Amino acid sequence: MEKVRKILVHLSKDNAAPQCARFVQSITGHFTGSVDDQATVNCSLENNRFVLCEGSQEGGVTLKRAPFCPIKFLSHSEAASLPPDTLNRGVDVGVAVLLETANQRLLLTRRAATLRIFPNVWVPPGGHVEVDEKMLDAGLRELREETGLKLNPEDISSTRLLGLWESVYPPMLSRGLPQRHHIVTYMLLSSRLTHLQLQSCLRPEPREVSGCVWADVGLVKAIISAVDGEEDSVHLPADLPQYISVMEVSPVGELSESVVPVLVFCNRAPAQGEDVERVSTGTKFALELWLKILEAHCEKT
Repeated sequence: MEKVRKILVHLSKDNAAPQCARFVQSITGHFTGSVDDQATVNCSLENNRFVLCEGSQEGGVTLKRAPFCPIKFLSHSEAASLPPDTLNRGVDVGVAVLLETANQRLLLTRRAATLRIFPNVWVPPGGHVEVDEKMLDAGLRELREETGLKLNPEDISSTRLLGLWESVYPPMLSRGLPQRHHIVTYMLLSSRLTHLQLQSCLRPEPREVSGCVWADVGLVKAIISAVDGEEDSVHLPADLPQYISVMEVSPVGELSESVVPVLVFCNRAPAQGEDVERVSTGTKFALELWLKILEAHCEKT
């Protein structure tokens, strides 16, 4: 048997044996057809394969893609024109950690400007899943490698799977043919520490991270109000300041406090030209799921 070199998405439907997804295959569309952009699935990491199958509303998890997902609109001729090494990539698996502090802040990081994929875009810490690695272990490793935060088990009050996002780069066909295709697994990790306690342990890796911010509920609501692909106005909470404090990361990893306009976090994914500093579309999806959890908790209490 050929040795597994990386974790890839495998799909199962109608109880059929899981098959490796093709790079140009829409994962969300496999379960919903060509129109809908959201499905409920079950997922598991089995024998170094990330397996997705049909799920129920009770026990499943939300899988979503952007309405402008390039794979959704890719024509047969465009797919055939992709380089063989791209076509043969399969669909990769990533993990992103929404680190929730005891005082309800979330850690977002700005990807370094030198990165080839989504430079200058704000996302939760995360990355690839290594062979023989569990999803949570992968998330904790990426958190440690990117931010320097090494959480002990006693520092974590709970973990849960938030949702799955079908991520493609470039994010729109108008900006070029697909080069990368991932399913990003968003995990919510709740810490018993406040953001001020965690801040003292931040040691970001400057080759990957150029900035960090502890986003509160007000900022998160502003971020998700700027829906990518739409042009309606952004709804900023009345009590939200115009500028947000962030930690800038120097090329040698030193931290310095700075401010960024709130409207930067509300930038939308452009359909043409160079990308802009913004929060990724998948991150907005995860942030919205987080807010729903908070609201449900408030209703119970």
